[in-house]
Amino acid sequence: MKTIFDYFSARAIATFMANNPSNAVPYLGATLFPAKKKLGLDLAWIKGARGLPVSLQPSAFDAKATLRDRIGFDKVETEMPFFREAMRLGEKDRQELLKLQENSNDAYIMPLVSQIYNDIATLVSGADVIPERQIMQLLSSGEIRITSAATRQDQRYDYRFNPDHKETITDVSEQWSSPTANIAGHITGYQDKIEEDTGVRPKRGLCTRKTWGYIMRNQGFLKDMNPVGWQNVIVTDAMMRQYLLDKFGLTIVVYNKKYALLDGSTHQFYPDDYFTLFPEGNLGTTWYGTTPEEADLMSGSTAAEVQIVNTGVAITTIVEPHPVNVNTIVSEIVLPSFETMDTIFIAKVA
Repeated sequence: MKTIFDYFSARAIATFMANNPSNAVPYLGATLFPAKKKLGLDLAWIKGARGLPVSLQPSAFDAKATLRDRIGFDKVETEMPFFREAMRLGEKDRQELLKLQENSNDAYIMPLVSQIYNDIATLVSGADVIPERQIMQLLSSGEIRITSAATRQDQRYDYRFNPDHKETITDVSEQWSSPTANIAGHITGYQDKIEEDTGVRPKRGLCTRKTWGYIMRNQGFLKDMNPVGWQNVIVTDAMMRQYLLDKFGLTIVVYNKKYALLDGSTHQFYPDDYFTLFPEGNLGTTWYGTTPEEADLMSGSTAAEVQIVNTGVAITTIVEPHPVNVNTIVSEIVLPSFETMDTIFIAKVA
């Protein structure tokens, strides 16, 4: 007969996550920066442009880990940011499961088990949010900033992005929010700059729905597409995408996906009023390191059980004898490399 703890082993939770349909659709960043795993994770392995190592700003070590602070991270234990959160299956939950288990029928037990699994799945989902936020910071600023109010930490990973490949449009008449802005000239200029410096012409663009709206309303584009009566012509997304492909050889991704913080606020991964040009193919690698749980607890010589999901996210379950609880801990060490950084152009357009 199964015990309560059989339902909440790391292996059972990992199996649930693997069969969760939400895992089938990756974030945009995961498709641009495919995930890979390393034993440990030295900063020397994390590269920016031309293979140069990424600079980490000084920070305090050995900050005490906190439960469930999603703005940033708990502490840095290696040279990489270390993320760890936990949830507890308490004695009250166990009593409910014990009452159901008296029926000796999984059909009665599994609905409650699945509900608890779904709660635990939020930790794994939160782990997946971390690299996506990091990647979108790289693509909108050229660096990664990780902060935690609870631990008073503030980490900045300086990838040494080429300042000549960034622009902030300060002329109000040329900001893309103005329908008369010369967006065509801006895009061509950005593409020419990257091609002149690197020999690579960017063929993909990234923006949010708000910034895409600036493009859809731009009079220069509308007049070029419909010289006669352009004011009264309805242009669809598909028509504008084809026009930009024909005119600039450019495919634009409109990315409005969001994440939530524990305070209930929601935020876009990629910010409004920015536009990023980048080449075809992979832009870098999302590197996962070896968490302390994976390094020290997977041997089976302890009461903890550890399983790895999503390349490098460690799920650890630990049974506490008094009070009788099951702690589920999700942890990761993750940071992207950015070897193609020199072929990226970032513009603050409004």
